[in-house]
Amino acid sequence: PKGVLTTHANIEAQISTLVKAWHWSQNDYTLGILPLHHVHGIINVLGCCMWSGACIQFIHPFSVEEVLKAFIQTRINVFMAVPTVYFKLIQAIESFSESDQKELKEKMKGFRLMVSGSAALPVSVMEKWKSLSGHYLLERYGMTEIGMALSNPYLGERRAGHVGFPLPEVQIRIVDENNKEIELGDSGEIQVKSPCVFKEYWRKPEATNKAFTSDGWFKTGDIATIEDGYYKLLGRDSVDIIKSGGYKISALEIEEVLRKHPLIKDCGVIGIPDEEWGELVAAGIVCSEAIQKEELISWLKERLPAYKIPRNYIQLEDLPRNAMGKVTKNELKKLF
Repeated sequence: PKGVLTTHANIEAQISTLVKAWHWSQNDYTLGILPLHHVHGIINVLGCCMWSGACIQFIHPFSVEEVLKAFIQTRINVFMAVPTVYFKLIQAIESFSESDQKELKEKMKGFRLMVSGSAALPVSVMEKWKSLSGHYLLERYGMTEIGMALSNPYLGERRAGHVGFPLPEVQIRIVDENNKEIELGDSGEIQVKSPCVFKEYWRKPEATNKAFTSDGWFKTGDIATIEDGYYKLLGRDSVDIIKSGGYKISALEIEEVLRKHPLIKDCGVIGIPDEEWGELVAAGIVCSEAIQKEELISWLKERLPAYKIPRNYIQLEDLPRNAMGKVTKNELKKLF
């Protein structure tokens, strides 16, 4: 990883922007369960909490049981986590008795804000969490280099599978491979200008120069499109955009479809090098029971065009993940 050099002014801008956008106050009480080497844990949770004079309770190491106990026993009203955490909480809550589920839902309905980030939130997880908690999770988009850039609204419609609108003082543009702004409806790279954007990569002038355009836009490497004003992430150009047979395919779109299969608990879609196609679409899947490849392909044919259907599959006990619970696609590639 490259060291991201952030100034005090950057950090102040990152925190104050979120405090305003997400209505933080000294009356808030949150849980600290995310690693503090990551912008989600250190800025979005701890930084905003301290800036506002709110209260934070740490749970380390992470424990589903301790989190749910804190939901019931404390005055928590703000909760931020990654999709993997919400998935684990859902599994635990579904094992509760009907009366315990009802008690927990009543408690969670009193929360002011619940946020998901650091990885794409499957729509299926969003909908299941809504039924168990009464909350439609707020999704947002950011990076260590830029803090948060886009967010679904605190007040107003939060759209599943989308990361909302630019935050105050954040300029966003979507461009093609030649840094030309794209037509509405097309997809391209997200580029950012903002007081939140970092100064440089630590002792890496060449990497810093490559990360910015000549006119000062930071190149995120993330691909998105705009639908009805809402930004929709298609994935990271280096790992989530698969270039196969002349097509640019979003791995996140295929993952969303795969998760709807009744036997698939989780999945990761990647491109593996191929002489004929450039890359072949492949999938690592975590299943509740074994699935035959032919059956899965037949099921997918009713839901995806042929060129998006994975050709290769491996069934795993779990997917390789980093400290934030995000699937590490490069490690998944090695398994093929």
